[in-house]
Amino acid sequence: MLYLLSQLSGEVALLNLFRYLTFRAGGAVVTALIVAFIVGPRLISWLKRKQREGQPIRADGPETHLMTKKGTPTMGGLMILFATLVSTLLWADLTNLYVWAVLLVTVGYGLLGFADDFLKVTKRNTKGVSGKAKLVVQFAIAGVAALLISAATNPDLDNHLAMPFLKNVLLDMGFLYLPFAMLVMVGASNAVNLTDGLDGLAIVPVMIAAGVFMLISYLVGNAIFANYLQIHHVPGTGELAILCAALVGAGMGFLWFNAPPAMIFMGDTGSLALGGALGAIAVATKHEIVLAIVGGLFVLETVSVIVQVASFKLTGKRVFRMAPLHHHFEKKGWAESTVVIRFWIIAGILAIAGLSTLKLR
Repeated sequence: MLYLLSQLSGEVALLNLFRYLTFRAGGAVVTALIVAFIVGPRLISWLKRKQREGQPIRADGPETHLMTKKGTPTMGGLMILFATLVSTLLWADLTNLYVWAVLLVTVGYGLLGFADDFLKVTKRNTKGVSGKAKLVVQFAIAGVAALLISAATNPDLDNHLAMPFLKNVLLDMGFLYLPFAMLVMVGASNAVNLTDGLDGLAIVPVMIAAGVFMLISYLVGNAIFANYLQIHHVPGTGELAILCAALVGAGMGFLWFNAPPAMIFMGDTGSLALGGALGAIAVATKHEIVLAIVGGLFVLETVSVIVQVASFKLTGKRVFRMAPLHHHFEKKGWAESTVVIRFWIIAGILAIAGLSTLKLR
C-alpha cells in the first residue's frame, strides 16, 4: 500500500523511500513485530478464556508433556497470520501477483489449520480434521496458487526446475511441473507441522528459512545480482522479500510468547500456514530444491515419521523410540531446551549450506 502511494506521489522525497525494497523490508519486519507484541497478550488472554483446558496433549507422547504443557492454549498462529498479513498489505506492492499467490497459500492453510485446532479443542482429542480432507484442501489451494505463479512467470522459466550448483541448467518438466509445485507447498506445510512439537522448536527454523528466502527473493528479483551470482532471474519475485521479512518479524513476536515455558502454541493454524508460505515462495523463486536444504530440519523430522511408520508396518519394530525425531531425543533423556537449541543449531547450519548454493552454481 505504501509502495503504491509512493508511485503516485511524484518526487516527494520522503515517499520516495517507500520505493526501495530494502527500506520496505525493514519496515515489514518492524511492523509485524510491533503488531505481534500488541495483539499477543490480548489473544492469549482471550484464548485462555475460550480454551480452559488448553490444547489436548497426546496420551502416547512424552510423559513430561502431560504435566508441563497441559492447559496451554493453542491457535497462536492467528497472531503470526495477522501480523504477517497487516505488514505485507502495508509494505508490499499489491499489484504483484506473486505476493497474492503466496498470501493465498498462507491464509488458506491458516484457515484449514484453524479448523483443525478448533475441532481438537472442542472435541477434546488430538485428531481434528481428517488427514484425507486436509490433503484435499491443501492440494486444491496449492493448485490455484501454482496457476497464479505460472501466470506471473516468464514462459522461458515456467514449468522448469532449476538445479542447485549447476548454472543455467533448467529441467523442463512440462505438465508435470504443476503437480510438483503443489507437492512442494503441501509437503513443506506438513513438514513444519510435524516439527512443531516443542516450545520454540518450529518457529526459529521457520524464521531462519524465511530470512534466507528474503535474501534469495531479493537477489532472484534483481537482474544485476542474479546475473552476477549466475542464478535465474525471475522478474517480480523481489516483492516476496517483503512477505519474508513480515514472516521474520511476526515470528520474533510470536517467539516472545512461545519461548519455554510457552504461554501459547502456534497450533496447526500457524504451522500449516508457515510451511505453505515457504513452499510457495520457493516455487515462485525457482528454488524448490534449495528449500529442501535450507529447511533440512523439517525434512529430517518428516523422514523420521515415514521411516518409523514403514518400519513398524513391515517388521513390527520401531527405528526410533518415538517419532517425529525431536520426541526420540526426549525419550533418550535430553531436556526439552537441549533438543530445541541443538535443533536450532542444525537449522542454522543447513541454512548456510543452502545459501552456499547461490555462488557455487
